[in-house]
Amino acid sequence: MVWYILKLLLLLPLLAGLIWGSLWLARKVQTGAMPQGRARAARLVETTMIGPGMRLAVIEFRGREILVGASRNGLVRLAEAETPPSEKYLEEVAP
Repeated sequence: MVWYILKLLLLLPLLAGLIWGSLWLARKVQTGAMPQGRARAARLVETTMIGPGMRLAVIEFRGREILVGASRNGLVRLAEAETPPSEKYLEEVAP
């Protein structure tokens, strides 16, 4: 009985440390996948839920805003427009 409690006291903190370490490593790998020095080509401007499992998203890509409908079945491009000049200026000025 004493041997069981001793093993439990040693292995529980070890198991907790392994779980914490794997979560920390997964987070580091995910954030390290994107190069830090490069600007992103696409940017998510806004999203809106329009129903269960349905969402509208505005994505900015190369000076254009693209309205996309997202559902469980996939993505559909709904509309496309030029990015307003005021937003382009704000992005260039802001660091």
